[in-house]
Amino acid sequence: ETRTRLGIEENFVLFVGTIEPRKNLIALLRAFAEVLRSTDLRPQLVIAGQEGWLTGETMNYIESESLGARIKLTGYITDEDLRALYSCCTVCVYPSLYEGFGLPPLEAMACGAPVIASDVPSLSEAVGHAAHLVPPTDVQLLAHGIVQMLSDEDQRSHFSRAGLNHASQFTWDRTARMTLN
Repeated sequence: ETRTRLGIEENFVLFVGTIEPRKNLIALLRAFAEVLRSTDLRPQLVIAGQEGWLTGETMNYIESESLGARIKLTGYITDEDLRALYSCCTVCVYPSLYEGFGLPPLEAMACGAPVIASDVPSLSEAVGHAAHLVPPTDVQLLAHGIVQMLSDEDQRSHFSRAGLNHASQFTWDRTARMTLN
């Protein structure tokens, strides 16, 4: 229902976060353009998040590459809608250059979404081996990872199960006990 209401197709790649340079959305857009150019795959890229600072390069790239027809910018969405999108996306991609912790990949995992994330220290520590990790500046490896996730049901299932298991270890009770200790 959420997907239909927001005009999102059944097969989609999800990015969640504020549109700003440190989220590295431009690398995801370049990788997505490569997927469309070099394969028969035609997923939709859903960008769920508000515009932040320095969004010009990102918006200009979408226009210059004529990607607008394959991209859905949702702007801010409610937590309920976000959970629904995490639960039905084909893959969630989080290519951030820098994060303090990186909650969106764990939220996606908790909803059963397979995840591709940057191998920056904070994210690789947060997601462990339960996500497909790529260097955030390697557009070709990111495109290859997206193609693999879109094309390989077994790989999606593997990362979905691994992510659910991994995310279940992150509870507020455990966080409170660790903080107290």
